[in-house]
Amino acid sequence: MMSEKVLMKGNEAIGEAAIRSGCRHFFGYPITPQTELSAYMAKKMPKIGGVFLQAESEVAAINMVYGAAGAGARTMTSSSSPGISLKAEGISYIAGADLPCVIVNIVRGGPGLGGIQPAQSDYFQATKGGGHGDYHLIVFAPNSVQEIVSLTADAFNKADEYRVPVMLLGDGTLGQMMEPVDFDSVPAPCEADKSWATVGTDLKREHNIVNSLYLSPDKLEQTIIERQHRYDIIKEKEQRWDAHDIEDADIIVTSYGTTSRVVETAVKMVREEGLKVGVIRPITLWPFPEKIFKEAANTAKAFLSVEMSMGQMVEDVKLAVNGKAPVHFFGRTGGIIPTPAEIADEIRKIAGGLK
Repeated sequence: MMSEKVLMKGNEAIGEAAIRSGCRHFFGYPITPQTELSAYMAKKMPKIGGVFLQAESEVAAINMVYGAAGAGARTMTSSSSPGISLKAEGISYIAGADLPCVIVNIVRGGPGLGGIQPAQSDYFQATKGGGHGDYHLIVFAPNSVQEIVSLTADAFNKADEYRVPVMLLGDGTLGQMMEPVDFDSVPAPCEADKSWATVGTDLKREHNIVNSLYLSPDKLEQTIIERQHRYDIIKEKEQRWDAHDIEDADIIVTSYGTTSRVVETAVKMVREEGLKVGVIRPITLWPFPEKIFKEAANTAKAFLSVEMSMGQMVEDVKLAVNGKAPVHFFGRTGGIIPTPAEIADEIRKIAGGLK
């Protein structure tokens, strides 16, 4: 029996996938271009016995997530660029308390208020911490509405598995576009041991304490080192990517999210011209899929990172390639999406300079 597909907007698909993944607590604040997600949750949550609350600010919303996560609930918030900046302190607190939650960032142009058009200029904020202290988020980067759905489900499961916040990093195009979605493919919620949660003791055990404050430097260092060990496991086990035509490629083009779909068209154009070009698409931005880049760097003559920014992921590509081949960059910003023709021209320039 074939599963039925539903035509949905990306933002609303995130909401439906979250509900099917067991999320029953959503705290948010409206900002373009992710407001449809909040609106969807406002409509749906009361019907399933869940909690939807539009907080008085982004700061309040992330701290409500902190509280619900501390009680062991599957909880989520969403925003767009400036709103994520306001949540950054709370995200750091959640990471410092080892709490699982899902944070959605449907990226718009910046810095500052910037514009409401799609961008990928929050890569550094998402992958390098964003808030204060030594911590990481697992960061998923979907490139279709179907992948938005599957990665939303994965986000909740991985958050619980590793007790870390997970970010779904999309952009204005992915949030607003409509595509057919198969919800039958959504992974089932994984049951996680949450014996640490603050759910009351019935006077039968010691109190659980959720906290990120350690006044003893030795204790804080020990806690951070223990958390780093968990991050090392995530880096080893959770790198995800999609790749094709890299075995004999002279040039490998890398991109993520919406940009990767434009790249596919450009690569098809130049391959029809006889150029040996392959593609690596990171699906996890943290942990960055350095394994596949290190492997590809043994044979590729050049890499090209294409982004809707002034160049952010390109730095991680350079680190992974580690000087074995030159790494080039092409980007558009301010809400402008690069065209296949522009990317194809850049590939031809690089090809022309190869020996």
